[in-house]
Amino acid sequence: MKRVVLLLLLTGCLGQAAQTQTRFVVRLKDKAFNSFSLANPSAYLSAKAVARRQQMGIAIDSTDLPVTQRYIDSIRLSGAVTILNTSKWLNQVCIQTSDGVALTRISAFPFVVAAPAPVGAKLSGATGSNKEFDGATGNEITSPLTPQGLQDVLSYGQSYNQVHIHNGEFLHNHGFKGEGMVMAMMDAGFYRYLDLPTFDSMRLNNRVLGTWDFVANESSVNEDHPHGMQCLSTIAANLPGAFVGSAPATAFYLFRTEDAATEYPVEEQNWAAAAERADSAGAKIFSVSLGYSTFSNIIYNYTYSHMNGNTTMITRAADLAAKKGILVVVAAGNEGNKTWRFITAPADGDSVLTVGAVNTNRQVAGFSSFGPTSDGQVKPDIASVGVSTVIANTSSGQPGFGDGTSFACPNIAGLATCLWQAFPEVSNMTVVDALRQSADRFANPNDRTGYGIPDVKKAFVLLLRRLYVKQFGLNNCVSSLNWNLKTDTSFRVVIERKLASESSYSVRATIPGAGGFAAQDFRITDDFSTTPLQNISYRIRVNIAADTSFILDSVVLNHIVPCIQPVREWTKVNPNPASDLLRVEIARASPVRIAITMHNNAGQLVYRQAAQQAAGNVIYTIPVKQLGSGVYYVAVYVDDKKVLVKKVLR
Repeated sequence: MKRVVLLLLLTGCLGQAAQTQTRFVVRLKDKAFNSFSLANPSAYLSAKAVARRQQMGIAIDSTDLPVTQRYIDSIRLSGAVTILNTSKWLNQVCIQTSDGVALTRISAFPFVVAAPAPVGAKLSGATGSNKEFDGATGNEITSPLTPQGLQDVLSYGQSYNQVHIHNGEFLHNHGFKGEGMVMAMMDAGFYRYLDLPTFDSMRLNNRVLGTWDFVANESSVNEDHPHGMQCLSTIAANLPGAFVGSAPATAFYLFRTEDAATEYPVEEQNWAAAAERADSAGAKIFSVSLGYSTFSNIIYNYTYSHMNGNTTMITRAADLAAKKGILVVVAAGNEGNKTWRFITAPADGDSVLTVGAVNTNRQVAGFSSFGPTSDGQVKPDIASVGVSTVIANTSSGQPGFGDGTSFACPNIAGLATCLWQAFPEVSNMTVVDALRQSADRFANPNDRTGYGIPDVKKAFVLLLRRLYVKQFGLNNCVSSLNWNLKTDTSFRVVIERKLASESSYSVRATIPGAGGFAAQDFRITDDFSTTPLQNISYRIRVNIAADTSFILDSVVLNHIVPCIQPVREWTKVNPNPASDLLRVEIARASPVRIAITMHNNAGQLVYRQAAQQAAGNVIYTIPVKQLGSGVYYVAVYVDDKKVLVKKVLR
C-alpha cells in the first residue's frame, strides 16, 4: 500500500513538473549492455582522438563509451518523449516531454539514478540573462593603424595591438599560424560565417570540418546569434591590412549550444554533448565564451559556493575534456561590476585556462569577473584584450570592436593553438603551464588577471627548455658538450667559454639550425691537455632570427685533475743483427695474451714463448748465441693475432 501511495505522489509531482518544464536530464547508473568496448575505441573515437590519448598516455576508460543504447531506447519508448542529446562523460540523457506518466516510468527504471531533473523550459516573458553577450556591438573601426614590424609576415591591420600585447607575431613569423590544428567553438550561433569576407580564407581552404546546432537539433549554425561568429573572427579572420586573427590557419568545428533568448541549465548539457562530439572527432582545443551563474528562472540559480570546480554540469564536462588531453580555454565572465561579481561556470574548472579581460594598455576591464573560485583556486588564470577587442562587423565583416571576456578568450585560444602547433609533443596542461609562467604576474597572481598577461615568446622559450636534453662532462682533459634542441634555419646556437684565468666569455663556436622546426643534435669538444688546471665555464646562447636571444644553459667543468697520458702501444725487435740476446719489447694499454716464435730460414721452429702480459711495456729476451749464423724470422702474436714478423740476422 505504501508503494502505491508513494508512486501516486511521485506521479503527481512529476506531472506538475511536466506541465511547467519540458526538458529534463536523466542520470544513469552504469553503461551495462553496451554494444561498444574499450578494446575497440576506433568504433566511437576518430583516429586523431585515439592518437591524442596514446601520445599523452591517457587511458581510454568507461567515460569514452557511448551511453548504452538499450537505456536510451527504453527512455524514448516510455511515452511522449523526445531524446534531445546524450552525454557519455556525465552518463546522462537529455529529453523533452510534457508526459508526466512517462517521467514516472523513467524514474522507476532500475538503470536510472533518480527522478529526471528539470533543466529548462521556454517561460513566457522570459528576458534571458546572457551576460557573456554584453558589449558585443561589432561597430566598424575607423581609427588609424598601429605600425607593425617590417619583418612581420602577416599584415594585421586593426588587430595588431591585441596580437602584439602577447608577442603573438613572433609565433606567426616563425611559421606557426594554426596549420594542422583543430579547434571546437561552442556558442549561440555563427551568424553569416558562410558569406562574410572575414572568413574567405577559412571557407576556401575547407577549414570548417563540421557544424551542429544542439539547440534546434539541426546542422546549420549560420543563421543564429552573431556572438560565436564574432568570437571566431578574433581567431580566423584573414583580411590582410584590415583584420587578421590570432590563428588564421586553424580548422574548426562550430557548435551551437547556447539559446541566446533565455538561460537554462539545458545549455550546459548541450555543451557537454558538443564537447564530446568534438573530442571524438579529434579536436585539440576548445574556445568557450560562455558562462553560467544565474538563469531565466531563479530556481536554477547558482551561488558562489557552486563555483568550486566540481559542481556544475558544464564545469565537470570541461574538466573531463581536459582529462582527455584537450586544451580548454574559457572566458572568465563579465560580472566584475555587477551583483554576482565572480567568475562563472565553467571558468571555475581546475584544468581549464580561464581568461580575464584587459585593454591594450594592460589595464584591467571593470566588467571582468573576479576570482578566486570558492575553493581558493587562482582564477582567472591569465588575461587578454577584452576591451575594444577587434571583431567582425555583422553586416560587412570588416573590423569592428566589442567588449567582453568573450573576446579575450578566443584571442588567447588562437595563440595557444599556434604555440601547441610548435610543440605537439607536449600535453595540453604543459601548454597551460607555459602560458601561466610566461605571464607578467606569475610570481604574484591576483584575483583580476590571475598570473597576468602572457607572453607567447617567453612561453615558446619555456617549452624549448622543457624539451632540451643535455649531457656535459670532462674526461681526462677533454670536455664534451652534447645536447638536443628544437631548432630551424632561423636559429643560431652560440657556445661561449671562459677559463677561470679569463675575465669574460668568448665565442667558442656558432652552429646554425637546419631544416624545419625539429629536434637537432649538437656536439662540441675541447682538449685541455696543455692548459693549466682550472675551472672552465661554458654557456649556450640561442639566437632566434633577430628578435630573440637567451641563455639556454650554463655549466662549470672542474679541470683540476692532471691528465692521464695515454699509453703508447708498440712492438719492437732489436738489435739487428744480434749476436748474444735478441730483445722483443711489447707495450700495450691493457692486459693481453702474447706469443713469440722464431723460425730459421728453412721454416723450422727454433724458439717459442707465451705469456699473459699486464698493461704497460715488457721486454722479452731470446738467447741466440747458440744458434748458427744465418737468417731467422721472429713473429709476435697479441691476443692470437699476428702483429709483427721481423727478419733478423745472426
